[in-house]
Amino acid sequence: MPHFPAPIESRLPTVGTTIFTVMSRLAQECGAINLSQGFPDFNAEDVLFERVAHWMRAGFNQYAPMAGCLPLREAIVRKVESLYGTRYDVEHEVTVTAGATQALFTAVSALVHAGDEVIVFEPVYDSYGPAIELAGGKVVRMQLRAPDYRPDWAAVAAAIGPRTRMIMINSPHNPTATVWSADDLAQLAALTRNTGIVVVSDEVYEHIVFDGAAHQSCAAHPELAARSIVVSSFGKTYHITGWKVGYVVAPRELMAEFRKVHQFNVFTVNTPVQLALADYMADASRHLQLSAFYQAKRDYFRAGLAGARFELLPSGGTYFQLARYGAISDQPDTAFCDWLTREAGVAAIPVSAFFADGRDEGVIRFCFAKNENTLAAACERLQTLR
Repeated sequence: MPHFPAPIESRLPTVGTTIFTVMSRLAQECGAINLSQGFPDFNAEDVLFERVAHWMRAGFNQYAPMAGCLPLREAIVRKVESLYGTRYDVEHEVTVTAGATQALFTAVSALVHAGDEVIVFEPVYDSYGPAIELAGGKVVRMQLRAPDYRPDWAAVAAAIGPRTRMIMINSPHNPTATVWSADDLAQLAALTRNTGIVVVSDEVYEHIVFDGAAHQSCAAHPELAARSIVVSSFGKTYHITGWKVGYVVAPRELMAEFRKVHQFNVFTVNTPVQLALADYMADASRHLQLSAFYQAKRDYFRAGLAGARFELLPSGGTYFQLARYGAISDQPDTAFCDWLTREAGVAAIPVSAFFADGRDEGVIRFCFAKNENTLAAACERLQTLR
């Protein structure tokens, strides 16, 4: 094997393999049911695959425009206006990305300068911090505490200073499954008023909100829409996480900077898939019915754990369910998830992995974006824990 002949000074010295990779690998090694990494174990509709094949056979296999295929951008504009009342300009304010994580990284790279501060809310999706650090920014962490995980707006106000360049938000929230309210957005708008702060709003679970609640998008709030890069994900919406296609909408001033980076770290996204997605979006029921689809799975999973020794926390959106396990074990959450995978045959994610300091509140995350047979088998195993 070849070996690099000199020391390497890592730009991310504290970063290792993500917990999602670790737990999925362990689940595979142990033959466990994988409720850890957030992906469905079922397919999208065949019609979507057929549309991809159609465009491939029709010869649309070369580079798409840098901002994305026009039919898809037009479909995105129509959807966003229909849902949130804001009409983005198709030429200057919409960009198709290679998934939401790329969109988040590009937004930070384009707008955060060395020494800038970026506020994030912990527990936080693991890509935010490294993106900020690679841009030379400083991560400022606001902690959301179990069991309700609500933002402390007084603490956020105190954290905002002259170096604050960006606030990154995520609702519905991974991993906590909490959903921000209209009042939360009003508080955010008030705190950023008359500033140059950019909001990056990670809304990849926008269509997965439960119990009759409405998703509160920054795109629907005129004041926030003017300062926000709103990120969404076709992977989450259409059960195709492996396709890695998402999009952003933003005012043209922000989008111009976003595209300067996008054109060099991705340039463009899979052409036939974009055209197929544009076709598929013509039927709005496919995203409008998603909340009911996943609420049924949430309710099935929660019912399957009735009587088990887990304390299930509220799940207001996403396809995640948090649980306390203190009645079963006093192990740290990472050790408990390892034990759960090896001994009970069900893999979950320790929520401490979403805190920079490893804060352990004895909470783990299950993913219920699975077939009912998968969920039933997992619940049967989890019910045996005493």
